[in-house]
Amino acid sequence: MGLTMKERKSVTREIAKKYQKARKKEKKAILDEFVGLTGYNRCYASHVLKTFGKKTRISSRVVLVADSKVRVKRTYTKTYDEKVKTALVTVWRILDYICGKRMKPVLGELIERLQRHREIMLDEDTQQKLLRISASTIDRLLKEERKKVTLKGRSLTKPGTLLKSQIPIRTFSEWDEGRPGFVEVDLVGHDGGNSRGDFAQTLDVTDVCTGWTETQAVKNKAQRWVFEALTDIRHRLPFPLLGIDSDNGGEFINYHLINYCKEEQLTFTRSRSYRKNDGCYVEQKNYSVVRRAVGYLRYDTEEELKRINELYCSLRLHTNFFMPSMKLLQKTRVGSKVFKKYDKPKTPYQRVLDSLQVSEEDKKRLRKIYLLLNPAALKRKITGLQQKLLRLAQRKSAPKQPNAA
Repeated sequence: MGLTMKERKSVTREIAKKYQKARKKEKKAILDEFVGLTGYNRCYASHVLKTFGKKTRISSRVVLVADSKVRVKRTYTKTYDEKVKTALVTVWRILDYICGKRMKPVLGELIERLQRHREIMLDEDTQQKLLRISASTIDRLLKEERKKVTLKGRSLTKPGTLLKSQIPIRTFSEWDEGRPGFVEVDLVGHDGGNSRGDFAQTLDVTDVCTGWTETQAVKNKAQRWVFEALTDIRHRLPFPLLGIDSDNGGEFINYHLINYCKEEQLTFTRSRSYRKNDGCYVEQKNYSVVRRAVGYLRYDTEEELKRINELYCSLRLHTNFFMPSMKLLQKTRVGSKVFKKYDKPKTPYQRVLDSLQVSEEDKKRLRKIYLLLNPAALKRKITGLQQKLLRLAQRKSAPKQPNAA
């Protein structure tokens, strides 16, 4: 049986005297004994022994005696006020609602750029607070905003022909991530849940090394349109194209693309069937870039196709120059837990500049483009085009009004 409350008080009174006079090494043994006798939590037991009977003299007549039952309510002063939160929300929306870990490394540079374009006006104190704020504090301040502001798609990939035997399989683990130019490609369908007939497709091309992403919408999955879009995207890449890795869809596995890669001396590989993780880099961008930008509605008209590609012209600049991402460096399993280590968040633009394989001429051209960009203006343009696209899709589904008699 445990001690009664009266016995616990007696034990505490005697042991507290020894504990408060003992040295550090002796206190551990005394605390072990006290926890064993009373059954208290170790942290609480330490607090009780430290504070029991402590006296504080206020004046010659007034002496305060500590009472372990009384808890003093702590008062905190806010370091990050409403001005900081308002500026943080503005930057967060421009960066498409990313997490604090990705936002923190680019926050200082982005604030400077936004102030230069007069998109935000900050006093010196608020600016300094934003420069030293931590990633966890960013997430804490944005917690309520995140609540204010998720649909699953279906795979429409159809197997290619027996040409697959002519194209070597290459998994993601075999890619040389240290050199830009090796890209993964995929199609994202905009069927809106109805896969009948023709509807728009987005060709998503993602560089494995830098994360640079280019997108272009085509009217359907015909080899002709996909090949034209791929050659257009090749000319927009800020570095030479060296290799292509695709899934097993017939829009990629065809003689036309194989012969093109042979003529241009491009490496052409494919993923294993039903192994989406082989194309993990582009699969990730299918959601974070394409789906987040144009959603899951059905787009099957020429006007919608034109608007999507107009949207992608601004989206590529916003994504590649201002959206930081983290790359997985190491993954280890300890028992049932998996521990992942990531590199420092960087934008694809920064990764291209850091690459030794990209020529100085290409880097110089990118720097000129970067200096002219206003991230807030890009975000406004993207939002406006998204609203136009949404209205086009809604207009098709709206019931037709009967003609007046």
